Amino acid sequence: MPNLSFYLSEELFEHMTDVSSLTQDCQSLCVEHLGAEMEKVHIIYISVKSGCGHPIYVELIYRLLASRSPEVMTSFMHKLDQIIQKTLGAIPRIRCFGYPHQQLYAYH
Repeated sequence: MPNLSFYLSEELFEHMTDVSSLTQDCQSLCVEHLGAEMEKVHIIYISVKSGCGHPIYVELIYRLLASRSPEVMTSFMHKLDQIIQKTLGAIPRIRCFGYPHQQLYAYH
């Protein structure tokens, strides 16, 4: 279920030549750290016109589970931050939004 969306400034987006390594690292992080199923991880990259703030805004939408405690999510964000800084050389703003399974509806 984890949906990881990267909102990247146009300037940064234009300089991204290979997203496969970043995608693989983020997918592995979701599987290993959040216990997600590999085929249920979604990662997207969106080019945006930045108004102000960080050149990268990352948003994770995930299903609330007992195993995804505040400590686990804090550790996840720290590791995601490290991956992004290593790969893209910029400091991201990261936000995570958890939803109870009763509030999630999905198709396909």
